[in-house]
Amino acid sequence: MKIAVGSDHGGFELKKLIVQFLGELGQEVESVGCHSLESVDYPDFAEKVCTAVQTGACDCGILICGTGIGMSIAANRHKEIRAALCHEAFTARMSREHNNANVLCLGERVIGSEVALDIVRTWVATEFAGGRHQKRLDMFS
Repeated sequence: MKIAVGSDHGGFELKKLIVQFLGELGQEVESVGCHSLESVDYPDFAEKVCTAVQTGACDCGILICGTGIGMSIAANRHKEIRAALCHEAFTARMSREHNNANVLCLGERVIGSEVALDIVRTWVATEFAGGRHQKRLDMFS
């Protein structure tokens, strides 16, 4: 799977850790920035990740900011993007299994790095269940 990963300055350190972790999991990663702790605007990086997913350049995406809230709001403004802000592995699994989330949002300042990696591991490994859940997705797609 090819995963686009982006962050603002508030998620920069966690992004670096996640990019490395995804590589260790055997995933192909496209890091779209940011590339330092210098203050940047999170919507710019949400746009880059969402465009990569929308165009099929990447299968899915991960966005990180301080809380994850700004990134999830920015991502969900894009057509065909189903971004889920997750704080533990259960919601990560459900976001994929029931909602077919194609963008995972995380907050560096609200979850620890081990929890974040557990979320990422779970999210990447979980498949969409389809069936009755597809009917619900079709209602708003």
